[in-house]
Parts: sequence; C-alpha cells; structure tokens
Amino acid sequence: MTFKIITLGCKVNQYESQVMTEIMLKDGFSLVQEDDPADIYIINTCTVTAVSDSKNRKIIRRLRRNNENSIIVVTGCMSQAFPEDDVYKICDIVVGNTSRKNISKLIKEYITDNNRFVDVEMHTTGEKFEPIKISDFEERTRAQIKIEDGCNRFCAYCIIPYARGRVRSKDLGELKEEAVTLASKGYKEIVLVGINLSCFGQDTNLNLCDAVETVADVEGIERVRLSSLEPERLDPEFIARLAKCKKLCPHFHLSLQSGCDETLKRMNRHYSSKEYSEIVNNLRNAFKDCAITTDVMVGFAGETDEEFEKSLNFVHSIKFAKVHTFIYSRRKGTKGDLMPNQVDPSIKNERSKKLIEVTLNDRKEFLKNQVGNTYSVLFERKRPEGYWEGYTMNYTPVHIYSDDDLANKILDVKITKAYDDHCDGKLV
Repeated sequence: MTFKIITLGCKVNQYESQVMTEIMLKDGFSLVQEDDPADIYIINTCTVTAVSDSKNRKIIRRLRRNNENSIIVVTGCMSQAFPEDDVYKICDIVVGNTSRKNISKLIKEYITDNNRFVDVEMHTTGEKFEPIKISDFEERTRAQIKIEDGCNRFCAYCIIPYARGRVRSKDLGELKEEAVTLASKGYKEIVLVGINLSCFGQDTNLNLCDAVETVADVEGIERVRLSSLEPERLDPEFIARLAKCKKLCPHFHLSLQSGCDETLKRMNRHYSSKEYSEIVNNLRNAFKDCAITTDVMVGFAGETDEEFEKSLNFVHSIKFAKVHTFIYSRRKGTKGDLMPNQVDPSIKNERSKKLIEVTLNDRKEFLKNQVGNTYSVLFERKRPEGYWEGYTMNYTPVHIYSDDDLANKILDVKITKAYDDHCDGKLV
C-alpha cells in the first residue's frame, strides 16, 4: 500500500515525519510522489496557534472529501493537546506524540480489523527522550537531528508544554551515531532541533555545547547549525564555549516575543529586554558576521499602544537580520486565554503591519551590509529561473548563475548585490 505524510509546523515535526517515513518504508509500505494519490495519508499536525489548528482541520477535511477510501491518520501536537476535537470523527486513526514509533503497526492493525482507533497517551513526569533516529533526510541538503523535546516554561500564551511534555534530551552516544550515519550519506550540514533547544541537557547535567561539539567532531560534517533558541542558559561562559566551535554557524534565531518588559512579565517570559539585549551583544562580540533573527508577537492580552511602541522601538534598536511577526491568538487551556483586556483583532492587524514594515527595512539593511564580503555558501538547489540558491553560515540566502552542478557543494562566494530578501554573488 502507498502512503503520504503531510507535515505542518516546525523543524521538529519535519524530523519526526522523516522518522515515520523510514518506519513505514521498513515495514513494506511505499511512499508516493507528491502529486499522486495515496492509500494512506498521515497528517503530522501543529498546534502552536489557533491558525495552525484551523489549517489542520481544513487539510483533514479536504483529504477525507477527496479520498473517501483512503486511511486517514492524524498525529502530532494538535491531537496530543486537543484529543477531543470534532474533526477527528472523520479520521481512522488518531494518536498523539507518544505513539510515533508504532505508526505502521497501528495502520496494519486497522487494515486487518477495520476498527477506528483513537488513543492519545498523555505525557508523564520523568518520561525519557523517545529513542528515534533517521538515516536520511529526503530531498534536503541540510539534515536535521532532534536532540531535545518538551518545555518546562509554560508561557501564558503557549499550549506546547501540554503537547510535548517536560524537557528531555537525546543521549550523546545516540546523537553521534546518527550524525555519523548522515555524514556517510553526504550531508555536510547538520541542524540541531528541539522544542526548547536551549534546555538540552537540563535533565542530564549537560548543555547544548556538548551536543554541538559531539556533532562537530564527526568526520564529514562541515557545519553545525542551531534551530530556534530561547534566551535562557545563554550566559557569557556558554557563549564563549560555543564560539570555540569553528563549525558552528553564526546564526542565532533567538525568540523575543516582545520588547516591552511589562508585556514579557504577563507572558511569563523569564527575561527582560535589557537581559535579551546583553545576550545579543555577547553573541555578536563572540561570532564574526553574526546574524540574529527572532519571533515577535503583537496583540497579547493587555498590550496597550504604549507597550506596543516600546516593543517596536526595542525590536528596531536590535537591528535583527530577520523577524517573524505573528499575531497573538487565544489558546484554550492557557493563562493568556483567561486574561482581561484582550486586544481587538483590527488593532492586532494594524500593529502587525507596522512591525513588519519596520523589520523588513532592517532586513534590507542587514543584507546590504553583506555586499563586498566573501562567504562560504552551501548550495542547495537550482531554481527554475536558472540560478543556484544557497546559504552562507549566517543564513544569508545567496543566488548565483552557473552552468556547473553546485548541489551540496560548499564554495566561496563574493556578495555583489543585495535585494529585499536575498543577495547575488559570484564564485571566487
């Protein structure tokens, strides 16, 4: 039988979809091409916002409507956090984040007895890191390795601790083994991913530096990149140790959420704007050509015009390389949902547009500052327009024209021109 996995959400979900793909293939199922119909559809859901949930529902309903005889399987964060959602009534198998390794077994049982299966096992205190690994990363130049799961922070707007459980970390021996396998497949860059990546090792008396050094020591791996980080545990000693790893890419996606201290406090974020700024300065001092990107939320409960302006001014002062702006959405089961003074949607939209306008200009300024410099670029793909696309170590997107096959090659490129969201360059 054939299958297809639809992945929504973060890099952790992408990794876990690769895990399920390898499990399904090992158990005799066949992966279909992107546009071909399948006998089995597995939807790996995201629940980070209410918009994510809405998107999940639309995809599930469309798949059922267009594939009446196919098996519809739902897993991931939405089914874990909200196991009673009405949309699951049209699905055949519904499991959460704790049953991933049994996905093919559950599907085979359904094929045999045709009994609809709904079972979402709750996370428990003290649970161990899920023993999963991958041996490839389909159609990607950079391979991701999940090294951490869960979060202990319980920010007032966030449902993820309920969907992912508490912090738990991958064993360093298993991490090295997985990295060695991926290096043998030709991957030159490894991206370390987690739900709260900064807290890797919190449960095992280690820290993220240990994971970075473990992967960097693997022969064939030329770059190590970190996915999104929370601004915790990033003290000067930690940053100094990271900076000693020359393979570590100087790009840090450091989640901010708000540049206003009053808003941060209501969000239950455990830092101030001043502390955040100090971390940014320490990173920039430690890493040459460092790029800092971030997420910023607008319209959290109680955010006044004055608080938004404080946040906007702070964000602009940092001069981020790129900002992902998103609008606060209420999540049932979180403290933020019960807070007074919810912001009107029209005001949220106005603030979002204003922040995006400012940060896009900051993005342009960052890219302009890359012009004239020479960077190593890992080339990923040739676009239909005829140019090759790749990324510098600080994650600047670079386009060059070449008749040679540059796929998965790391080459020196001089940046010649900057545009709104990428740079042009020429091979050195």
